[in-house]
Amino acid sequence: MAKLILSMDGLVLKEIPLSKERTTIGRKPHNDIQIDNLAVSGEHAVIVTILNDSFLEDLGSTNGTLINGNTVKKHFLQNNDVVELGKYKLKFIQEQGAAPAAGAADFEKTMVLRPSAMKAAAEQAKAMGASGAQAAQAARQAAVQQVAANAAAAGVADKDNKGAAVMAAAAAAAPKPAGQPLGAIQLLSGGNAGKELELTKPLTTLGKPGVQVAVLTRRPQGYFITHVEGAQQPTVNGQAIGTAPHALKDHDLIELAGVKMEFFLKN
Repeated sequence: MAKLILSMDGLVLKEIPLSKERTTIGRKPHNDIQIDNLAVSGEHAVIVTILNDSFLEDLGSTNGTLINGNTVKKHFLQNNDVVELGKYKLKFIQEQGAAPAAGAADFEKTMVLRPSAMKAAAEQAKAMGASGAQAAQAARQAAVQQVAANAAAAGVADKDNKGAAVMAAAAAAAPKPAGQPLGAIQLLSGGNAGKELELTKPLTTLGKPGVQVAVLTRRPQGYFITHVEGAQQPTVNGQAIGTAPHALKDHDLIELAGVKMEFFLKN
């Protein structure tokens, strides 16, 4: 189970397990996490936890919400993220064992540009006589190529020089509800165009952290896509999906984090 560690000026005040679907944060007493400080709004933010994934949303607070030093409206929380509310900090901890076990069916992975890979590529470029700018470009390209190679090995992902590609599953595979056709995503753009991802899990996270993230959920009434992170909302058939969960129909065209994909139902 994920948890939050509340601290102020380096002093740990308490730990809060994220055992509820909605955990509210604010100055008013009715909040799950009450922080009695004028820098914190009455109803400041909420953390929504679905299976093993947690998402923070700022509720239009006066002073805003910082995560790792950056102002956010919606954010897909990752291990060791630090939420800053005035002088208070909430550290998000994803405890060991909370993530689904790896297996043949769990080929979706979260891929990031590792600083070590970028540093090694930069040093190699400099050794070959490249300028600082050329070395940085070479480092970025090398890291992206590594991500793409990992993605190809994993089965599904896209590549982009703006950040890491993500195809992450949030729960172990579960049998589909009786009478409901299985949904799938096919990538239409990028180096892995044509690859398919079957949506066998109750919740699948798609996108690129820090750029744009959405979740696809499988419910008894069908599949839905929900915007989680990023200034721009994903589009379905060219239209922004809005803030509420958007129902997907067979052959809907989705664009997310610069990647085009098609949702379809399998017979």
